[in-house]
Amino acid sequence: MRRLGCRKVADAVLESIRKRTEVFTGEGNSVPSLAVVLVGEDPASMTYVRKKAEAAASLGFMHFQYNLDADTEEKDLLALIDELNARDDVDGILVQLPLPKGINTDKVIDRIAPEKDVDGFTPVNLGRLAIGKDAFVPCTPKGIMKTLEYYGIETSGRNVTVIGRSNIVGKPMALLLMQRGADATVTVCNTKTKDLKEHTLSADIIIVAAGHPGTIDSSYVKDGAAVIDVGVNRIEDASKEKGFRLTGDADYDSFTDRDVSITPVPGGVGLMTVSMLMENTLEAAIRRRGK
Repeated sequence: MRRLGCRKVADAVLESIRKRTEVFTGEGNSVPSLAVVLVGEDPASMTYVRKKAEAAASLGFMHFQYNLDADTEEKDLLALIDELNARDDVDGILVQLPLPKGINTDKVIDRIAPEKDVDGFTPVNLGRLAIGKDAFVPCTPKGIMKTLEYYGIETSGRNVTVIGRSNIVGKPMALLLMQRGADATVTVCNTKTKDLKEHTLSADIIIVAAGHPGTIDSSYVKDGAAVIDVGVNRIEDASKEKGFRLTGDADYDSFTDRDVSITPVPGGVGLMTVSMLMENTLEAAIRRRGK
């Protein structure tokens, strides 16, 4: 088994961002800025937001944090987004998902100005991605492409199976792989797919983003294939100090004696998601006010 750890990849990306930021500010521009909005106190969301704040601080980015109560009304959240859209000192806006019940996620995403949509979730950016135009690309799929490139895993002419069809990972992942330059032949599977194993066994690359631990194991994968595990699942584990452990959607241990390349969880794609958010924030700053 070949472990495709993402720490080195993420660090290389962050170092590149740091150098580009020095050039950007050296031209008289102020540092890139990111506004992050968290509604409620979901533990996983709070962890993600903290990691994003730490990454922004490490790069010297300006970071604005907004922590709203779980009972915040939709109209108040939308008003905050309007305010951030209008502020010249905010380059990127991120509203942490999922949102509490009672708030329409689509309406919130649609409200973010496309030029500040560093998550790449607005219909404008996803639409531009679909037709091959310049756009902010969702961070996890963008990070996966960077990981494949770093490890020299070719996509051109390869069969790729994507498990999951979310707007955050599955759909944009498939779109990226189909773009000219990536040139993959893509199959997208979902919960209604009959005989998932038939599709994964023919794949050179499998990207599993189903949100369920143990979605695939080594019996689903042919020798020489690469598995990119997007899942982050909390499993109760009394032996751990926090009472749980993290696992992906693939049964990592089952691949130990196989000729397969696979990303671990933790230490995998999640690291790339944060670094790609920082890259998108820099890009937003350059597009909005670069000289």
